[in-house]
This record gives sequence, C-alpha cells and structure tokens, in this order.
Amino acid sequence: MITKLFAYLSYQDAPAALDWMERVGFEVIRREDGPAGRVVHAEVRLGEAVLMVASDDAGYQRPALQGQSTGQGLYLLVDDVDRFYRNAIASGATSVIEPESTEWGARRARVLDPQGQEWSAGTYEPGHSGT
Repeated sequence: MITKLFAYLSYQDAPAALDWMERVGFEVIRREDGPAGRVVHAEVRLGEAVLMVASDDAGYQRPALQGQSTGQGLYLLVDDVDRFYRNAIASGATSVIEPESTEWGARRARVLDPQGQEWSAGTYEPGHSGT
C-alpha cells in the first residue's frame, strides 16, 4: 500500500504567499488562477517537499502565536537551517525561534511567514530513530 501525505494551505493573499515561498527556495510547479487574481490551486516544491496552496475563500483564521508556537504549522527537513532562516527573514518572515542547536542533537528554527503561517525548519527527520 502506498501512502503519502501532502499539506495544503489557504492564504488571504495567495499570490503574495507564493512569491514568499519562491524567495525562500520553493519552485512553483503548477498554478491555476481564477477571477480577480485568486489562486484556485497551486503546487510548490522544495526538494521532496510538495505543498498545495490556494486563495482563502472562507475567511479562515490563523491561530495566534502563543509563546513559541501557534500550535500548528509546517516542518521542513533541511540540511541548512540557518540558510532557510536567513532567507525567510530577508523575505519578510517574523522570527519565532532563531537557529539553535537542541538538546536532542538537531538544529532548528521557526518563523511566521508574512501572513502568519508557522514554518519550522530543522535537521531532525520525524519518523526515524536518532537525528
């Protein structure tokens, strides 16, 4: 049985979100625009990570940052956490956790993109033993 997981996000300003994602290293591999500049469906890729993006059509609310998290977000396994963090901040993200080494031997960082979506990046690979 083949099982894969793909995330999707809706953004109030999806074209701006896609622009931000491109500036941090994602490639837009598919994009379907609708009336009034709305994004009906888009797909972005960074390495093996694929994310679907669309314009918000129902006024969804993002959870507020409480301490160091919104309680939900995306996690990217990357080989250079510091580079991802620098690119994200330079592209308009808000710092939540600056790049740091963890007590479990990984490197991590966390930002909110310009529209408040939480993104974590790290060297720990979930689903595998060790770092």
